[in-house]
Order: sequence, then structure tokens, then C-alpha cells
Amino acid sequence: MRAATQLESFRRLLCGLQEVIRVSVLASRRRGAVRLSRVAAVTAADTIYAVDKVSEAAVLAWFEARWPRREPVELVMEGLDEHGAVTYPRGTPVAQTRWKLILDPIDGTRGLMYDKRSAWSLAALAPQRGAKTNLSDIVVAAMTELPTSKAGYADRLSAVLGHGVCAERLDLRTGRRGGFTPKPSSSPTVAHGFASLVKFFPEGKTWLAALEEKLWRELKLSGASGGEPVFDDQYLSTGGQLYALIAGHDRFIADLRPIAFRRLGLAGTASLPCHPYDICTALIAREAGCVVTAPDGRPLRAPLDTTSPVAWVGYANPALARRIGPVLRRLLRQA
Repeated sequence: MRAATQLESFRRLLCGLQEVIRVSVLASRRRGAVRLSRVAAVTAADTIYAVDKVSEAAVLAWFEARWPRREPVELVMEGLDEHGAVTYPRGTPVAQTRWKLILDPIDGTRGLMYDKRSAWSLAALAPQRGAKTNLSDIVVAAMTELPTSKAGYADRLSAVLGHGVCAERLDLRTGRRGGFTPKPSSSPTVAHGFASLVKFFPEGKTWLAALEEKLWRELKLSGASGGEPVFDDQYLSTGGQLYALIAGHDRFIADLRPIAFRRLGLAGTASLPCHPYDICTALIAREAGCVVTAPDGRPLRAPLDTTSPVAWVGYANPALARRIGPVLRRLLRQA
């Protein structure tokens, strides 16, 4: 294990990077410098909007100025694929880097660019193991809220493996910051709470909705004979979904789109699933007491890249994982 003081310094660095991203994005919105919803590019990873380009420039400038030269790092971020490997200090061979940093400057672009819902800036750091480096290697993570124009506060969560969660709330009117303690739900049931299968887009929605209905029926939470209600919410941001689990807003979230696409012959729909950069802050949820795994209950092990599809399941607490997980896995085997 790396020295705790070294990892703590990286946690602070990631928080500082995300502060720069937040300031840059919000300033651009206030100036009206760009039409944030304009499509800037379409890559193998995702559709890139004008707002993404604003954050990309801020990120590259920050790394040039702030990343410690004694800790060479490979940066993995959507939009950089055409440049080949990007390392800092620039020009460092990947084989000589010590770290791999995966970053999603804005997760939830679509909600933010229409001023509908907060987006999140996500970053996570892992010791460099080349192509073998994966989500289970992450030792530091940070996520910072990119709020809507009428928001009064914005949150930041960060964590070092094994050291719990550091949570901070910024008053956007006064600039004052204060700590708080996030509290995931302790309920052993999702009845009368928010619990959802992710189904943002038309592709696969019918398959996913049918599976979700079967899941609640198996758990005796719906059906012709009645049952307790379960509330659905589609937060179009994986980081936002993790925050909802950490903050106690949601009790269960499953993003099974890669499974649905394979079953339906839609595996080539590469831009629609969750990618590793979207779920890279799962460490923070686990440090808060949530359970985040692959659908089969095993740890998430997707490579730290911008294109691999990732299916994941998040539970607010271990009791919910024990209650829902076995039923969900059985239904997936039968689907």
C-alpha cells in the first residue's frame, strides 16, 4: 500500500483539479461564450458537446502547470484518443509512468447544458500496471458537483482507499465551505424509496423495464395483489447516481445496459453504456458504506479506458445487497 500521506496529497490534487473545472465551466456559462449544447465531436467513447471542450482545455492547462513532475502519470480522458497516450510530464513514455489517472471532466453533460440537473466532475487514480490497470486498482477518487445556475450549494466528495470519505459543501453565494457527513440509507428494503434500473435511451429500454418489473414482483413490491411502492428516477449521470446512493437519496441502482445490448444484438452501440470513466468514483461509495459490484456480485474490473462497456450494481447498504443481489442474478441467468 502506498503511504497514506502520499495518497492524501493526490486526493487534494484531484480536488484542486476539479475546482478548476467547476470554475471554468460555470464562468463559461455565465459569459455565454459558447452554446454549450452544440455538438463539438463524436468519438468512439461518446458525443462531445461544446461544454466538454471548455473543461478539456482547463484540464490540460492544469496538468501542464500543477501535476508533480516526480510522479509521472498517464491521463485517460474522452476526447484525447486521437492524441495517442497523454502523459505528464509531457513526452514521458507510458512504461515510465507511475500512475494512471482516469478522468471524466463532466459526467452528466446533457443535464447540465440544458441547466436541468447538476453534472459531476469525476477523477480516480491507480498505480500504473499498463493495460492490466483496472477499476479495482483505484486508490484515490474525487467527485465534484457542477451545479445548475439556480443552485445555492455544490458538494464535493473524495476518498483514499481505507480512509473513509471527505465531504465538503460550498455555499455558492458566499464562497464559504463546510464539511458534512454523507449518510447512505440504512433501510433493508427499497419499499417507499427510490430504486431504479438505468434506461436513459430508447435502445434496450423495453428489455430493461421488463426485467425491472420482474425484480420488484419477485421481491413482492408490485403486482396485481398490491405491494409496496418503489420510486423510479433516471439521473443521466453515473456520478450523480453514485452521489444519490451516498447521500441517502436512492437505495438501489443497476446499470445493466451492456447486458441488455448483448442480449438484443446491440453491442455495437458503443456510446450508450456506462464507461470506466463514468464509474471510476465507485471507491467513494464503498468508503461511505455502500456496496458497488459487477452484476454477478464480483468486484468491478473493467480496464481504465474510454470505450469498455461497464455493467454495475449499487446498493445503499449490505443488507440490500443480500436481499436484492441473489434475486437479480437469478433473473439475469433466466433472461
